[in-house]
Formats: sequence, structure tokens, C-alpha cells
Amino acid sequence: MSRLATFLIGLSFLAGVGIAYPAQVHTYETLTLDFRLNHVAVVGDSYTTGTDEGGLGSRSWTSRAWQLLGSRGSRISGSVAAEGKAGYGMPGDHGSIFEDLTARAVQPDDALVVFFGSRNDQGVDPGTLTVKTNAALDLAHRLAPAARLLVIGPPWPTVDVPPSMFLIRDILAGAAGAAGATFIDPIAEHWFVDRPDLIGADGVHPNDAGHQYMADKIAPLIRTQLST
Repeated sequence: MSRLATFLIGLSFLAGVGIAYPAQVHTYETLTLDFRLNHVAVVGDSYTTGTDEGGLGSRSWTSRAWQLLGSRGSRISGSVAAEGKAGYGMPGDHGSIFEDLTARAVQPDDALVVFFGSRNDQGVDPGTLTVKTNAALDLAHRLAPAARLLVIGPPWPTVDVPPSMFLIRDILAGAAGAAGATFIDPIAEHWFVDRPDLIGADGVHPNDAGHQYMADKIAPLIRTQLST
């Protein structure tokens, strides 16, 4: 057999291999590395501090959210000021409302301020709650003029949401809109609903799994705010 014939047969074989086994296409998820250190302040209640039911220390949703964000390339320096039983208008265990906690947590170089809660504002006069909520958001703007604001309303772990919670939700949504903040509504999104495994024995506070659940919900919200 001539060299030319051998060469042509070889080409035919390679062409056949190419038809029978097309090249595989691999899709890779892009990981964006943000080498900046993003300063994030968080203001909240016992859902943020953690309780004996769960979420204490490194098991809190904030600690776990920072870990999740770090694994996705977003470096976070978090400042958390939270107090059990506190709300925008309801003083907590140590007499603080969210405006007081805002003054402790927020720094001028913050990129984002997160407010989370609060069911503790049940019973607060609606007019007072509106004034106090506006005051907390306004203070965050004044302390960190360049920061975005993310306002997360209070969740309720069952479908039987009391009317007082809808009132709180609506007041927070209105204040967030007026402040140019992003508002997230856990009640409408049914956070914790039909998930008793995420709530402690007291029927109110998240356990460790519940804090991981909150981190999984909130970390992407924070990442979106930092990337826009």
C-alpha cells in the first residue's frame, strides 16, 4: 500500500472517531473573587444573638453567613449589635432599641447595614414604631453615607401569622422604601413555615439548624447588595 493511500485511510479513521465521539463541553461556574474587605453591620434581636435554643457564638447565622460569603469570594468584616427582646421601638434585655444598636454597630466605612426583625415590636404603638424605625434607618445613613441598607422583616414560624405582625411588616416596608433600602419579607416568603425541625423547644427561637437556614437565606441577599 502506498504512503498516500495509508495517509488517506488514516484521515478517514480520524474523521470517523471525531463523528462517533464529539468533544465534551465542560461548564464551569464562575467564582468572583472580591479582594476588598467588605465592612457589614448587622442590627438585630435574639434571632441574631442566638439563645439557649441555638445559634450561639460560631453557630449564629451571622458567623455562618460570613463563612458562606467567604467561600464564594466575598471577604467580610462584620460588626454585629443585637439584643434579646429588642426591636425598633421595644427596649431589649439591656434597655436598647434598634436605634441604639445602630449607633454601636455602624461605622463610616461600612458597605452595608443589615436590619433584621423584630417580632418584639408587637404592642408598640404604630405611630411610635414608624418614628423609631425611620430614626434607626436615618441614623445608619448618617453614620455610613455610602452604605446600602438591607431591611429584613421578622419571620413567623407558622402560617397563623397574627395581625400585629403584618402591621409591623408593613411599617418596616414603608420605612425601608422611604429610606431607599431593600426590604425582604420573610412572612411572605414563608421562612420557617412547616419546618418545626428548625425551631427550638420554646417554639419561637431557631436552633442551630435554624441559624444555618437563616445564613443560607441571608448570605445571598448580602452578596447581591455588595455586588451591585
